[in-house]
Amino acid sequence: MTTNIERRSLLKIAGTGLAALGAGCAMTQTQPGSTWDKTFAPSDKVRHRKVTFKNRYGITLAGDLYQPKDATGKLAAIAVSGPFGAVKEQSSGLYAQTLAERGFITLAFDPSFTGESGGTPRNVASPDINTEDFSAAVDCLGLLPQVDRERIGVLGICGWGGMALNAVAVDKRVKAVAASTMYDMTRVMSRGYDDSMTLAQRTQVLEQLGRQRWADAESGAPAYQPPYNTLRGGEAQFLVDYHDYYRTPRGYHPRAVNSGNAWTQTTPLSFMNMPLLTYIAEIAPRPLLLVHGEKAHSRYFSETAYAAAAQPKELLIVPGANHVDLYDRMDKIPFDRLAAFFRQHLAPA
Repeated sequence: MTTNIERRSLLKIAGTGLAALGAGCAMTQTQPGSTWDKTFAPSDKVRHRKVTFKNRYGITLAGDLYQPKDATGKLAAIAVSGPFGAVKEQSSGLYAQTLAERGFITLAFDPSFTGESGGTPRNVASPDINTEDFSAAVDCLGLLPQVDRERIGVLGICGWGGMALNAVAVDKRVKAVAASTMYDMTRVMSRGYDDSMTLAQRTQVLEQLGRQRWADAESGAPAYQPPYNTLRGGEAQFLVDYHDYYRTPRGYHPRAVNSGNAWTQTTPLSFMNMPLLTYIAEIAPRPLLLVHGEKAHSRYFSETAYAAAAQPKELLIVPGANHVDLYDRMDKIPFDRLAAFFRQHLAPA
């Protein structure tokens, strides 16, 4: 926990930078010459700061805050996270920095139990806690003096796209939400891809997870799945695409679950009977934008979410794009449309 004296020192050092406002959103100064640890190049149009904040369960979350350098007055802000198993130094940071170049204050954060955020055991996910993480990011943004707390949006990528939609359904402070290349993680874990899991298969998975709980309890520590995105030959193309992002210099980051690390074996348990998008229609009357690749294996998640959502809503299909293209391909990600969406719906009253 940063002391009040330390906070005052940081504010003095920061000068015209964003200030920390109490324990709810603590700013740390980026030291000159610090190593840039992102998978994308830094922008000379934005100011970057590290930030920490707590969620409702007391877990300390770590984020990267991006502010347009020449901005004045109170600005609209966007909380960004995802993909599932990624860290803020990857896709979410790229989205956050690029949207900051377009005039928003943005916060890319690591979800609980992952990356630089707190929580033990490591590399476990929860539809409840990770939904809460988005609301905690909104808490943080709303405490910053240069953010207009009535103009806060949320953007989720891949598996955190589903978490974002779930968070905004319940968090009425958020004025607009977008999800890019969205996965509904509760659906895919509980039903399999394309809802292909039979009841017998589901029962077998749950029985296996139950036995693993006993093994974990006996050992006093969770067992982990095999390393993610290791190719052995014969994989489906979308798994090859994941490898080409997470396990190559294009998108590799040592803290990412998907970059050769792994989730706990029992991570699927809480996803098996807790549907994320049950209340998606309650996002309305706030606007929803879903972005997905034409050739993405996951496209059906956004199509189903779009059908269940209420107006105003938009489904933007990116021609020729696969799932992973929307992680980092600047010629594929529709940043102009995303910026226009948030600019319109986070405009001053």
